[in-house]
Amino acid sequence: MKSKYQFATLLCASALTLGLSACSDNQAPNHQQSGENASGTLNKIKQSGTIVLGYRDSSIPFSYIADNPNQPVGYAHDLQLKVVEAVKQKLNLPDLKIRYNLVTSQNRIPLVSNGTVDLECGSTTNNKERQQQVDFSVGFFEVGSRLLTATDSGIKDFSDLKGKKLVTTAGTTSERYIRQHEKELGIGEIISAKDHAESFLMLQSGRAAAFMMDDILLAGEKSKAKNPEQWQIVGTAPINEIYGCMLRKGDTKFKQVVDDAIKATYSSGEINNMYKKWFQSPIPPKNINLNFAMSDDLKSLISNPHDRDQ
Repeated sequence: MKSKYQFATLLCASALTLGLSACSDNQAPNHQQSGENASGTLNKIKQSGTIVLGYRDSSIPFSYIADNPNQPVGYAHDLQLKVVEAVKQKLNLPDLKIRYNLVTSQNRIPLVSNGTVDLECGSTTNNKERQQQVDFSVGFFEVGSRLLTATDSGIKDFSDLKGKKLVTTAGTTSERYIRQHEKELGIGEIISAKDHAESFLMLQSGRAAAFMMDDILLAGEKSKAKNPEQWQIVGTAPINEIYGCMLRKGDTKFKQVVDDAIKATYSSGEINNMYKKWFQSPIPPKNINLNFAMSDDLKSLISNPHDRDQ
């Protein structure tokens, strides 16, 4: 027996020398997996006691600043807070703090990807290109890109943009699409503004004849106008897209918490009240009602949630 034990010990020593790990009946821990868990968003939140939420300042009615400059509001933000509640329960952190981090169309993906922002819920389209850099939650809205223009501009569709100036917001899918089709449509000039508010300002000041963006965001900007009835949303949408919340790529544990929180809001029916609150009721800061009925596509998405781009 002793000689057998000495032989086994010698064999293990040799195996260790060769970098092997088969000398125990118990499987060695998966250090790679442990490392992934240690670097995951949930662990980051647990260690810091804080979750960092990315928000927009002018994506009405999804995520924007209304009356309090330090407190975002909106439909997407309300869903974001549902995730926060789920994280509190998951980590047993009832006193979890929230830190807000303003993001723009240009920097939102890098800030999520590098871990500065834990979760961004605003008006970000889920598409294949972005899926290479970040992960998306199940979708929470479906949109079409259209045009906002003055009622007397004579513009009724994209074919009427020939020779005219068009503004859109930098870093958006609308900007990418319209630049790809600029020559085809004969557009005089495309202006890329830093955010939706600046885009609408350029339209109002006459520096552009039309503003291309997601239809619901155009409705939000229109609601801020001094005389909303002077503006109209026109055109057949050339692209239709799904919004989702962004989180770090490959963080499956955090994504599960995010998805489950959103799905629970759907299945409970609470999403219907949230929708009415932000799309069919007066909203801050001017108490304008967008009167934007829930589309059949969105109803289908709520009934059958998914994180696909289409």
